[in-house]
Amino acid sequence: MSESGINKRKTEHIRLCLTDQVEGVNKSTGLEGISFIHNALPEINFHDITLRTSFLGKTVQAPFLVSSMTGGSKLAAKINQNLAIAAEEKGWAIALGSTRALLESTAHQESFLIRKQAPNSPLIANLGAVQLNYGYGAEEAERIVEMTEADSLVLHLNSLQEIFQDEGDVNFENLLPKIEEVCKKVSVPVGVKEVGFGIDGHIAKQLHQVGISYIDVAGAGGTSWSQVEKLRSNDPLRKAAAESFNQWGIPTKDCLVSVRSHLPDVPLVASGGMKTGHDAAKAITIGADMIGFARVLLEAATESVESVLQVMEQIELELKITMFGIGVKTLTDLKETNRVEIMGKSLMEKS
Repeated sequence: MSESGINKRKTEHIRLCLTDQVEGVNKSTGLEGISFIHNALPEINFHDITLRTSFLGKTVQAPFLVSSMTGGSKLAAKINQNLAIAAEEKGWAIALGSTRALLESTAHQESFLIRKQAPNSPLIANLGAVQLNYGYGAEEAERIVEMTEADSLVLHLNSLQEIFQDEGDVNFENLLPKIEEVCKKVSVPVGVKEVGFGIDGHIAKQLHQVGISYIDVAGAGGTSWSQVEKLRSNDPLRKAAAESFNQWGIPTKDCLVSVRSHLPDVPLVASGGMKTGHDAAKAITIGADMIGFARVLLEAATESVESVLQVMEQIELELKITMFGIGVKTLTDLKETNRVEIMGKSLMEKS
């Protein structure tokens, strides 16, 4: 049976992200401006390095999150099940793609119901915040949490994606009090994330003040959803306009610095263009608690669990090697290291 509506859109998103140029043009995460100062005498045993931490009240074996990507299609079911099995084996957290399709279509509901494959991993359900202006509320959000057996709900903010989507929902008016109501009534912690254009500290503080428990900055430097929707669009005017926004967004580094300066103690997820464990180490030194990976896992997830595990193992190894290279054994030590240069300025000079 051919897919239609929201299910068809989910498949198109996956295929475009796998096959087309969907990253912003001349737009980076900004992490290239951060580098580490090699420690020739680390004075630690590499095998003593630990990546263990906690997230959403659960222990995770690494500070890594399979970021929200997909759900609601046949291809998405295979991808999410492979990701879930791998996340469970490696002790990563995992987030679902937008679960709106779970309530609006009976097709491919199994693509969201991955708790069986990941019984112990922190699992995050996901809903577009704009849907709170289109008939959704705390009751529907709680249903999503119950159906997916999620440990948390994340509300995604995707204003520019919706503008460039032919069928987009563009009424983002007066969302903050509706987000506050969801935070008060849903039975699990509620986080918020962007989708690749970034969240700054002022907005993050507003969100935290109404009850948001954690922030996933999802900054610029990776997949640009204005460019994904440009490729999908049948509207020549919208396609042409999207070209003007291929450099839009706040780089992931700038998001992290801004949010952490406003919210020093709130859990902070770095996603948006994260590709390696070395990237992860840089993000952790400027305030991230967890690191979200998406597109770097996507192709592997279309193949097999083993392919996903191989990518995950490489990311973990890269983070451990970075930590060994500067002589730290724990993530706390990594957060506190002064063996780092930011835009050419060494923190060691201040010690």
